[in-house]
Amino acid sequence: MHHARYIFPFFTGSYFAYRKVDVLRVVAIAKAVNEKPSYLDVGCGYGDFLKKVIEYLPGASGVEKEGGIFYALGMEKPAYIEIAPVESLLSKPVDVAFVGWMEPGADFRRQVAKIAKCVITTFDAGGQCGVNGGCEYDEFGFEQIAWWRTPSWIDVNAELMNRYYTPSLSEEKKRHLATLRSAHNFWYVYARPELADKIREALASHIAREDAKERYDFEGVLDECGFGYKEELATVTTAKRLWEVILD
Repeated sequence: MHHARYIFPFFTGSYFAYRKVDVLRVVAIAKAVNEKPSYLDVGCGYGDFLKKVIEYLPGASGVEKEGGIFYALGMEKPAYIEIAPVESLLSKPVDVAFVGWMEPGADFRRQVAKIAKCVITTFDAGGQCGVNGGCEYDEFGFEQIAWWRTPSWIDVNAELMNRYYTPSLSEEKKRHLATLRSAHNFWYVYARPELADKIREALASHIAREDAKERYDFEGVLDECGFGYKEELATVTTAKRLWEVILD
């Protein structure tokens, strides 16, 4: 029942794959900045990930420029999501800005950097990272705190198609394709220099206590496709273990 989440993410999921550990990491980072942090999801879509964050940060909000997605899905727009051009709403200071999407050709990193104390990004290696293909915030005076690798929804989609929806593939071919799987999504945490050590220590402390048994039902799809928590992928050269945090 959860396959559709990765086959049709516009309708039933998000354009990045995540686990509950990702949500809890984001929450831990936000609370390191402020006990009651202001949190803005920039380009939040219809709020799949944001809704999970709000369970822990009730004051979190989002901005999305395409209001038509709610009509397309027959959904009522939540009050915590504002519909407007993203750039026009990047003026009020926030503790944490979460950026999970920039359309090709768009780059609002400078505006985000002006208003946020901490920036968390998640982008796939194939792009969606602004006009020059870069997602970094170092050039705006931020310090990189940590990063980790996860599969993109496209990675999961490919595995699902191979395993369940391509009957012409032999079992031998499916096993071979499974050995080639990779993970193209990267999460990065940036902070203003004066907050860097505090956030780094808080994240390290959180990771030490992290419990992968805290999970959402749809995470089973990630497991069955070979994208398990801390699973090692032979095809990648850095951060070979999925969801393993690399502290900088």
